[in-house]
Amino acid sequence: MSQLELLKSFIGQEFRVSPSPLMRWLNPTIISAKKGNLVFQYQVRPEWLNPIGNLHGGITAAIIDDILGATMFSLDEPAFFTTINNVIDYFSVAKPDQIIIAETFVIKHGKQFINAECNIWNNERTRLIAKGKSNFF
Repeated sequence: MSQLELLKSFIGQEFRVSPSPLMRWLNPTIISAKKGNLVFQYQVRPEWLNPIGNLHGGITAAIIDDILGATMFSLDEPAFFTTINNVIDYFSVAKPDQIIIAETFVIKHGKQFINAECNIWNNERTRLIAKGKSNFF
């Protein structure tokens, strides 16, 4: 089974068999899985909050980095791609127990480098919480 087929087999379920310990801890539900495009859903948990009760920026960054890494696996490439940079813009907050949606896109897929993007939205996709861009080698 390819990596993309594995992701697709978990659509509508929590992805508890990820090879990433971080992803297993983040415990996303896979909403959609296509080559170079993933949509995962997360529930904001109390241990993810900053001191004022909003989703911590570090957790937001971890979600972005982790789902973008999974996006690299969805490409079913024979080589492993590693993150070489992350740029994250924060636009809004997420509260405890809120459902958030992370969606990824491959912007450019070169021979050695891939540029990809992740948007994190509220559950209704009416408010952008954060946007991240990464390059992979």
